[in-house]
Amino acid sequence: MAVDQDNQDEISSIVKKRSDFEHKLNARGAQPVDFVRYAEYEMNLDVLRKKRVKRLGIRSAGFNGQRRIFFILDRATRKFHGDINLWVQYIEYARKQKAHKKLLMIFTDALRLHPTCAELWVYAAKHVLDDHGDMTQARSYMQRGLRFCKSARTIWIQYAKLELIYIAKVVARQKILGLDEESQKPKSIQEAEIDDADADMIALPSLTAEDINPSTGADGEVDQVALQNLNSTPALSGAIPLAIFDTATKHFNHDDRFGQEFFDMTWEFQDAPCLRKILEHVIETMRANKPSSPRTQICYIKFPTAGIPFTSAEFPRALGSSLARLREYPMGKDLARQVVNWLQPVQATEDLDPSLQKVIAATVRNAERAAQE
Repeated sequence: MAVDQDNQDEISSIVKKRSDFEHKLNARGAQPVDFVRYAEYEMNLDVLRKKRVKRLGIRSAGFNGQRRIFFILDRATRKFHGDINLWVQYIEYARKQKAHKKLLMIFTDALRLHPTCAELWVYAAKHVLDDHGDMTQARSYMQRGLRFCKSARTIWIQYAKLELIYIAKVVARQKILGLDEESQKPKSIQEAEIDDADADMIALPSLTAEDINPSTGADGEVDQVALQNLNSTPALSGAIPLAIFDTATKHFNHDDRFGQEFFDMTWEFQDAPCLRKILEHVIETMRANKPSSPRTQICYIKFPTAGIPFTSAEFPRALGSSLARLREYPMGKDLARQVVNWLQPVQATEDLDPSLQKVIAATVRNAERAAQE
């Protein structure tokens, strides 16, 4: 009897709480936070319900908490369609629930209402690549986003980053399957030609489904011809990130800040087979247009160490080349700060050769002094 009374009290409490939330939402002064709190309450309630269902061994609880939460978030985004945070919360919930059809509808509505929000286009592209491995759709989102957000540096950087993530995934897949041993060096591919720097779309090298996912033969072996095609495809040669950079750097009048941001983003992909090719092209472009910029200089200085692990046998020689390049320039304040930012993480590396530690420490000290003068 006491258990029944407890259940009844709990149900009454839930009904009252929902009624209070509904009154707030229907009031004239309702705010986005009111919808958020209501949705969070229902999410917590749904988690509790699922735990009880599992504990009691009930197959069906006869209640769809997901539908109620979607209804609340849908009302929120309709009433406050200009609030990006509400859309993000709606999207994140749909992702967690793996409601793929619903998520597609949410993205469509959000992008229709906010076409100039670069972050939403990037968000949509990352979603389809991370959750579905659909690079074609990811590129489509980015291309459409550039039509509306051409002046946003972030969308150009993130577009190229998406392509490098894709390359990293393909390379990792090849290694897992043991296909990288026989792979050939990527063939020389003519870069995508951009006739008009202000065009709505970037002219990308053509790709096929076979390039992205080489088929297997009847005996389960991967077709070697398909593998060779994959290794020579523009996606792995770096042609697409290069086409993005060339178009963007022209659009931003060869801004050295954009050049360094692109360089630093690419630098993160140390295992990418096209790493040095992309970085070298970025440096050549920056040196041709902004040779005296400290941003250009630090990229040129760092380049010899690109793709080389700090603790490898090749790193001392590479670092020596970098330090030789550093001596080509006067150590101004801006360049000095750039040098410190570059070398401090290297200096903190575990198991770094003691002689390298001394050289790097001395260089950092000199740069710190120059930065303070």
